[in-house]
Amino acid sequence: MLTLDALKELGADTEDGLKRCMGNEDFYLKLVEMALKDDSYERLRTSIENGNLDEAFERAHALKGVLGNVSLVSLAAPVIEITEDLRARKEMDYTPYLERIFTELGKLRALLDQG
Repeated sequence: MLTLDALKELGADTEDGLKRCMGNEDFYLKLVEMALKDDSYERLRTSIENGNLDEAFERAHALKGVLGNVSLVSLAAPVIEITEDLRARKEMDYTPYLERIFTELGKLRALLDQG
């Protein structure tokens, strides 16, 4: 179930996220849910697989902002890292980043399935 305690256990900085939502827990949890259901993760992966680093950067950069706003730290960390490499348009294997992103995303999405 998507709760503040469950998010904290998975590394979210819920206090910061709540501050950004003026203390409104329901609003914060709704924003977290929207961030987790976003299809940008899959689109990021597809862009990278297709070699479209410009589009991948746009996807990663947008996710970085969303995740920062809701303080999903454990998921934001690999997104921040991949964003910077994509910003530089590095020709490299992005698979380790994607694995970390989808591992963390899976843990967080599991909270939605429990509710």
